[in-house]
Amino acid sequence: MGHGSSTRILAIRHGETAWNVDTRIQGQLDIPLNDTGLWQAERTAEALVDEEIAVLYASDLVRAAATADAISRRMGLPVRHDTGLRERHFGLFQGRTVAEIEAIHPDLVKRWKSREPDFEPEGAESLRTFYARSIETAHRLAAAHPGQTVVMVAHGGVLDCLYRAACGMPIEAPRTWQLGNASINRLLFTGTRLTMVGWGDTQHLDGAALEESSDGGRSGSTPAHSLS
Repeated sequence: MGHGSSTRILAIRHGETAWNVDTRIQGQLDIPLNDTGLWQAERTAEALVDEEIAVLYASDLVRAAATADAISRRMGLPVRHDTGLRERHFGLFQGRTVAEIEAIHPDLVKRWKSREPDFEPEGAESLRTFYARSIETAHRLAAAHPGQTVVMVAHGGVLDCLYRAACGMPIEAPRTWQLGNASINRLLFTGTRLTMVGWGDTQHLDGAALEESSDGGRSGSTPAHSLS
């Protein structure tokens, strides 16, 4: 597969939710965008107007679906929902803050934070299973559109997997890269693997009063950001 027939991927994290602000673990629970998140989705849609996008895929969880809807309206493209783009299922962790879980299950939180590949909190996907699902989905969707540009609206955990695959980072390695809400991340699928083009673009969110007042220092790479 030559470079010209590679698929360009714009992987986008959903906009902000109230649970992102509270560092509450969403997993596959359905939490809507907050006002900031809705604004971020509109700004992201605006940022993509000059891209020649062939197809728009999104996780069916409402925070990703609503972010994709804003892009859909702006671009005049339908949204194709794919459950493979869902966030990792976090089992008994879902719906709780990190602090709450730490108080009840300090041993489990320690194992989770150490990125143990086969650790499965009750009812959850292991990191290894989730990584395999995320990469298989990205490959499958990209392979259907050689030579074109595909948007995938997903979640922090999914984007983390794509970054690792593109950069050859093991799933156990600590995360040192950003996974910002409504960030635009650019990858190339060459027919067999993902390669990195550019990561963590949030320029479209800069300089607006709403963003400034709602930021509260949450754009850093706190562990909670890998959950949403």
